[in-house]
Amino acid sequence: MRSNQALALSCVVLLSGCTSSGSGGGAGGGAGATSGGASSGGASSGGTSSGGTAGIGGAGGSAGASGGSAGPQVEIDTSMGKMVIELDPVNMPATTANFLSYVDAGYYTGTIFHRVIPDFVIQGGGFTTGLTPTTPNAPIALETSPQIQHDYGVISMARTSAPNSATSQFFLVNAKAGSHSLDGQYAAFGRMLEGQTVLDAISGVATQTQGTFDDVPVTEVVVNSMKRK
Repeated sequence: MRSNQALALSCVVLLSGCTSSGSGGGAGGGAGATSGGASSGGASSGGTSSGGTAGIGGAGGSAGASGGSAGPQVEIDTSMGKMVIELDPVNMPATTANFLSYVDAGYYTGTIFHRVIPDFVIQGGGFTTGLTPTTPNAPIALETSPQIQHDYGVISMARTSAPNSATSQFFLVNAKAGSHSLDGQYAAFGRMLEGQTVLDAISGVATQTQGTFDDVPVTEVVVNSMKRK
């Protein structure tokens, strides 16, 4: 398990992979201005609370007063099982609409989870088998909400070091205590309703460095389909 969350964060924001090197700051480190290396300094803008007191929380949480009615649900059918996420179009309208545009187009079918970092995130949505890149739509502006923290089971958008660069790639938080160094920096826009055991299983697969990519599953974890429920 990686103890260097700041280094892992610099990998998460890359859309084309990265190679880890050296050592960096602790769990409170934030994303650097460039794609390489570990950065220092605090990056968390939200607390560590989960559940339903402030909108959508982590897996098993509920929508709070500001979360409104239940949002659209998406089933992610993977080669290791199914997960169901609920999106938050109230607090994150643009990000939700962007993600659903890819879902409705069948864009994610055949993609892989190309980066798995235990106790941090699993990332997918940008590559098919053999790390073949997909062709996404135009980037969207960064959208954040204090109502959605990066709790366990929360889905958020990956991006480069440029804030307004998210396209199709997303990640799911697999840290039981959350990955709160990402709060306020990345577009968290939904939470897991079902499939926590699948998330944990994917998070535990063996990984390797493949070319310029770190943390690549040795056995590909494939998205068979992704569709609205």
